[in-house]
Amino acid sequence: METRELTVVAGSFVTFQLLFSVVSPLLSAVLTPAYGLVPANKLTEWNSRLVSTVHALVVGLFCLYILCFDDKVNADPVWGDPTLVKLNVAITCGYLVYDLVLLACNWSTMGDGFFVCHHLAALYAYGYVLTRGVLPYFANFRLISELSTPFVNQRWFYEMLKYPRSHRLVVLNGVAMAVVFFLVRIAVMPPYWASVFATFGTESFARLGLGAQVAWISSCIALDVLNTIWMYKIARGCYKVLTGAAARRSKAAPEPEPLAAPPSPPQDAVKNHAD
Repeated sequence: METRELTVVAGSFVTFQLLFSVVSPLLSAVLTPAYGLVPANKLTEWNSRLVSTVHALVVGLFCLYILCFDDKVNADPVWGDPTLVKLNVAITCGYLVYDLVLLACNWSTMGDGFFVCHHLAALYAYGYVLTRGVLPYFANFRLISELSTPFVNQRWFYEMLKYPRSHRLVVLNGVAMAVVFFLVRIAVMPPYWASVFATFGTESFARLGLGAQVAWISSCIALDVLNTIWMYKIARGCYKVLTGAAARRSKAAPEPEPLAAPPSPPQDAVKNHAD
């Protein structure tokens, strides 16, 4: 791994740690006065999810830019110029290390085996991108999934602020979360794997070597299994919210007031925790 990538990983780790410990508490208190009413044992996760949303927007939008405008990567998905992709992946690796440290330090309240498996699988695969510069297109394509994270986090914020599940904003966010999660994590599986299979038997694929091939394929399978499990859970939750909201509307019962207006992530940026 080159010095530049190591610097970006370290800088990303420090930046997200500062966002978590300094920026998020201050910003949340300003944007959402009810932040002070959140139970003390949930404040850590609140700040963690705000940081997660920032990471998701920064990396997700950067990913779309690369997919649209990085012709070298699109022309050679296995060995194309990885400069921009390595930068984006380094930012994500710094975030993943920060999040693993946070989970380890707060395992009793935030520990989740699925998240640990997800993070370790991603770091395992991205390590090859950073050290060898291989598979830039596929690594970047995977980061599209981050675009679903802000909706997942917003659902959690609504729950902390005591919004009823029948509230219009909760229902709209729930539907948007399910749709976006499906589009960026499930619907992309067929074209992604079609691109993967298209490389089999080619000289580019053979040049990767067995280690990179195993890391690439095994991590993709693990991540897709996790995404499928999460999609099932999200779809069930969305169905319950929609049917519950419909039943309550039929009874014309007044909705209880939430604690406060929903928190809005910073406009210039915004856990996977889908998760």
